[in-house]
Amino acid sequence: MNIDEITPSVLAYIGDAVYEELVRDFIIKNYRKTVNEYQVLAKSYVSAKNQAVILDKLLSKNILTEEELYTVSRAKNYKPKSKPRYVSIVTYKKATALEALFGMLYLQKNNEKIDMIFKIIIGE
Repeated sequence: MNIDEITPSVLAYIGDAVYEELVRDFIIKNYRKTVNEYQVLAKSYVSAKNQAVILDKLLSKNILTEEELYTVSRAKNYKPKSKPRYVSIVTYKKATALEALFGMLYLQKNNEKIDMIFKIIIGE
């Protein structure tokens, strides 16, 4: 599968699901909460603002390959069809880029890199 043939918005769509599943799995395994409390905790990981911060953190660590950086760049430069209501366009594009990265890695079945990135996100 050629990742370059998949639009960044589709990569982000897939990556959003992958990332959300990782977050939910993590919080359920590590916290004893009610469903509403899980939802609040999950938001701290999946909000666009936090995803933008996470992307900046990953980029500062220089752990992404050229191909991964290219996907991030494509997603950040992609023109969304709609505008975000609660965050700046820059923040929204960074969040989309993080999701696209997860989507790309998922489609490539690169679970090792997904796990490595997620461990950085959760501070392991």
